[in-house]
Amino acid sequence: MTGRLQGKSIVITGASSGIGRAIACRFAAEGARLVLADITTEVREGGVPTIERLRADGYEAEFIRTDVSSEADAGQAIALAVERFGRLDGLVNNAAIGIGKPLLETSLAEWNRAFAVNLTGVFLMSKAAVAVMLGQEARDGVRGRIVNISSQHGMIACPEDIAYGTSKAGVVYITRQIAADYARDHIVCNAVAPGKIVTGKPGRAAEPRWMDYSRSRTPMPRLGVPEDVANAALFLASDDATFITGENILVDGGWMAA
Repeated sequence: MTGRLQGKSIVITGASSGIGRAIACRFAAEGARLVLADITTEVREGGVPTIERLRADGYEAEFIRTDVSSEADAGQAIALAVERFGRLDGLVNNAAIGIGKPLLETSLAEWNRAFAVNLTGVFLMSKAAVAVMLGQEARDGVRGRIVNISSQHGMIACPEDIAYGTSKAGVVYITRQIAADYARDHIVCNAVAPGKIVTGKPGRAAEPRWMDYSRSRTPMPRLGVPEDVANAALFLASDDATFITGENILVDGGWMAA
C-alpha cells in the first residue's frame, strides 16, 4: 500500500460488514485512523469482527455503537474521532438497509425506517461532520472530505424495493447539495454508486433470480465485489481527488452504460 490516507482521521458508518468492512480494511491499510460506526460488530457474511481484525493487524481503530438515524449517536461518532485523533479528515456514509418490497407491499413504518437510515443518516452524520470540519485548518486546500455510498438504483428503478431506490436517489441529491453549499469552505463531498456487488451476505440480494438478473445487465464478465467500491471510495477520500466535488461515480461494471 502507498499510504494515501496516512494519518487521516476518518469515520465510516456501517463498517462491520460488506462494503463498509472492505472500505475500513482498505483505508486502514492506506494509513487512516478510523472510527467504525455501526449498530453491531457482527459480520453478516461471517468472519472476525472488523474492529478486531484491524487491531490485530496493528491499525488504529475505534468502534462506537451507532444508529445513524439518531442525532445523538451521529454526533457522538464524530466527536469520538476528534477526541481520539485530534481532527476529522473524512466521513464515509455507508450504512443502509433494504426493504425488498414494491409500493403496495411497503408499510409506512418500513418506508420511514429505510429513509431514516439511508437518507436521514447521511444528513445527520454529514451535519455533525461539517460542523467540525468548518472549525479546523485546511490541509492541502481541503478541510474535510465526505464520501457517500449511493447506488445505481438512485438513478434507475430498484426492482421491487421502492423505499431503497427512492432513498438512494436522495443520497445522490444531498451529495450535490452539500458539495455546492460548502465548496467555498474547502469541504469536498462526492459519492460512489455501486452496481451489483456480491458481499456474501445472506438474504434477498443473493437469491438466484436477482443474481441472474444482475449478470444479464452487467456488460463486464463478472459482478462486483466490495473491494471495487472500496477502491473508488479510497480515491475520493484521498488527496488524489483534486477539483472533484458533487460527483456520483458509478462502480457498476458498465450496467448504466449499456
